[in-house]
Amino acid sequence: MLESNGRQSNQAEELQSSSVLQFLLFIDERPTSQESTRALQEYLGDLQSEFPFQLEVIRVGQRPDLVEYFRLMATPSLVKIHPEPRHVLAGSDLIEQLGRWWKRWKQEGLEAQGEEVESPDVPGSSVGCSLEQIRLTDEIFRLKRENEELLDQLQFKDQVIAMLAHDLRSPLTAAAIAVETLELAQNQPDSERSAYLSAQLYRQARSQFRIMNRMITDILQAAKGHSGELNLQLQALSLPPLCEEVLTQLADRFEARSLHLTKDLPQDFPSVYADEELIRQVLTNLLENAIKYTPAGGRINLSLLHRTSQKVQVSVSDTGPGIPQEKRERIFEGHFRLKRDRETEGYGIGLSLCQNIVRAHYGQIWVDSVLNEGSCFHFTLPVYR
Repeated sequence: MLESNGRQSNQAEELQSSSVLQFLLFIDERPTSQESTRALQEYLGDLQSEFPFQLEVIRVGQRPDLVEYFRLMATPSLVKIHPEPRHVLAGSDLIEQLGRWWKRWKQEGLEAQGEEVESPDVPGSSVGCSLEQIRLTDEIFRLKRENEELLDQLQFKDQVIAMLAHDLRSPLTAAAIAVETLELAQNQPDSERSAYLSAQLYRQARSQFRIMNRMITDILQAAKGHSGELNLQLQALSLPPLCEEVLTQLADRFEARSLHLTKDLPQDFPSVYADEELIRQVLTNLLENAIKYTPAGGRINLSLLHRTSQKVQVSVSDTGPGIPQEKRERIFEGHFRLKRDRETEGYGIGLSLCQNIVRAHYGQIWVDSVLNEGSCFHFTLPVYR
């Protein structure tokens, strides 16, 4: 009798080791769920006598990592992890769901038994092996994603170095010529013409140095923004004076292209809660883009709107070529450039920086555009209270 029992026990173990159906049962410690858990385990026991499978019971308090991995929202939950595809059952009618799915899963198990697959999940493998495979698969995916991000960063740095060497040469040469001409002008007799020429050259030199400073600032800010580290210095900020300052700094750019500027900057506009230098950077980037893409003699408008008691809106519009509908979301991505811009100065990071800065202020930024008629960029900021 003992021998017979021993043989039956060995046969059961052999069946269990050869089973290909593998389940995880997630339970908790709540007294109210113990009765339903007990009923579920009894039902699983009946099914196991019909077709053997491997079952591992997991207490959610002990394995929160697995709960997160399978995105479980309730207990008890039953997860079929082999054969693929993975399946999750949960809810108060879990036994009824299991009854409906059991016939299909049993058929999957029979089919898997007949396949010769060299895999950690072939018959004879344990639930522990399957869990380890899941963990390793997840880790491989994470490493691949990190590798892609690193390759993207390296490619971006190579592009920036190449473009920086090229783009800085033009303003640096122009500034150097202006300074050299000023030195020559100092040796000439004073005259009204000489004074006018000196003023123009000083203006040209300042403009070129400002362009170089903007390039370097954008690149440095992009590096910070990529890691999500924007050091905000929040304070009550009045936008109308800031807008006037930025427009004054860009006045020579407007004049050089004969652009018509209109503005709507109410003086009773509420203060916003923002970082002055970062918002200055957003305004400068949007206005410089408008200047760059608006044809000579075109129009640019800067306006402020008190939208709600909690938000204000800043808008910069132009009469440039506009942006295709399918590209209006992508232009805010890091390093993305429209095809028409690939031969122009810039790194494709200006709008991405603007988006990072605005979002850091819990605002939104978007664009309205009509091809061949122009674009209007808007962003919102919180009102200071």
